[in-house]
Amino acid sequence: MPDEPDPSGVAGEQHTVAARLRAVVEAKDAELAVLRAELGAERELRRRLELRLAELERRLRMDSSDSGTPSSRERIGARERRRAERRKRDSSERVRRPDRKPGGQPGHLGKGLTRDPDPDEWWQADPPAQCRRCGVGLDGVAGAGSSWAQVWDVKIMRHVIEYRLPGLRCPCCGTVTTAQPPAGAHAGSVSYGPLLNTAAVVLAAYGNVPPERAARLMGMLLRMPVSAGFVDKAAARLDRRLEDAGFDEAMRAALAEEPVLAADESPVNVLAPGTDPDTGEVVPGAAQVMVIRTPAERLVWLRALASRRAEGITALLSFFTGFLIVDGYSAYQQLLPQLAGIQQCCQHVIRRCRAVAKLGPGSLQSWATDIITVLCEAHQAVEDARSRGQPALDAGLLKDLRERYDDAVAFGIIHNRLRDWDGDGNHPGYALGCWLREHADQVWLFTTAFNVEWTSNSAERAVKGPKRHQAVSGYWHTQPTLGRWCRIRSYLDSAAGHGLIALDAIRNALTGRPWLPATPATARAAA
Repeated sequence: MPDEPDPSGVAGEQHTVAARLRAVVEAKDAELAVLRAELGAERELRRRLELRLAELERRLRMDSSDSGTPSSRERIGARERRRAERRKRDSSERVRRPDRKPGGQPGHLGKGLTRDPDPDEWWQADPPAQCRRCGVGLDGVAGAGSSWAQVWDVKIMRHVIEYRLPGLRCPCCGTVTTAQPPAGAHAGSVSYGPLLNTAAVVLAAYGNVPPERAARLMGMLLRMPVSAGFVDKAAARLDRRLEDAGFDEAMRAALAEEPVLAADESPVNVLAPGTDPDTGEVVPGAAQVMVIRTPAERLVWLRALASRRAEGITALLSFFTGFLIVDGYSAYQQLLPQLAGIQQCCQHVIRRCRAVAKLGPGSLQSWATDIITVLCEAHQAVEDARSRGQPALDAGLLKDLRERYDDAVAFGIIHNRLRDWDGDGNHPGYALGCWLREHADQVWLFTTAFNVEWTSNSAERAVKGPKRHQAVSGYWHTQPTLGRWCRIRSYLDSAAGHGLIALDAIRNALTGRPWLPATPATARAAA
């Protein structure tokens, strides 16, 4: 009989095949799990990259209208692009004619020079030789009235004054005592006068011109070949006179009696980092220029800070107890116990709202535009009430405006709470909504305190000074040179706000009689 198949062998072979199949399936399952994990990681990476791309595109589209970017750093045509967008949004806006020329239009009352009734010199022009219409000669023709033309200019000429300093011998000890030269002059040496010192200081502090170039400009314009060292020493000399006269103390005392102040700060480049005077260690963070200014812009105080740390800002403002207009920097909140109140700059709020409104999708972020609308309506209502002499807004109108604000903020928080966002932190719409809810009373302070402006634009305008100087010169060498620049700008800006030209302000300071701000109490007593 033929051999019968071995059942045990067939079963073993089947078992082996099944084991191999299981191993293949397990390997494929493991491979599939790896692929799924990789696919999930790729999808997550793609999601993050898309969010990152959206954020970068948003930043690329930002300009001075929706961020703190100064208008000087905007791309060419940014302003015209915004105007075109406004025309597209608002069809009721008047569209300019294509043939409209730039500048003032016919009927516009311009500002220019007016005739001086008492000119310094009179010059007689030659009479016309021929008729302007037909060309006939006018020699010997009787006069037919006259007209006039004035030219205003200044004379630039070298003016040297030598002071004779008599000496007298003491009849007692025989010592010869020589008369003291006037302020700004030095016995036995040659020095430059107040006009050249003014030119050096103004070029360096206002023209943002480096000392070497300022010296060259003075040689070209004034025919005085001064050195770069003189330009630097002129600023140092003025700064020393102001410091000796107690200019900073006088500014602090005058600002302390103001009911409302605006404050702002801006980072600047300083080559040598600031150090802690107690420990000598380098202070972390970028150097700052702190601006404290009255809303009417008659007083401006610029101070150099080693960093943006809260303790430095609160220490600088420790003297003030009135209303303070600031941006959203949290360090100012530490001053609340001593202040009458804080007004959040609504211009900063509007910029943040514009940035969020651009995020989309669709009209989902229209709540941010609603915030802008209601704040602008509130500002207009305050201006109208002021013009009518009303001490406060109508209670019903204010209640309606606040309810619209609160509803828009609540919408922004709810619809952005779980929205994805790249990087650390929450979605900007959610973060802005929470901030607006937390600081609502500070955003709306101007509607109940009519002496408080709704923006810190006065302080922001003062920040442009150091920004422009940095854009031209690039940096300051040390913290003391930054402090010197800030003191000089504060002095000249505040003096100009009180009707004093730079020449008189600098001359008075160099002769030991600098202009100092009078406190409101002193002014009332003098009146």
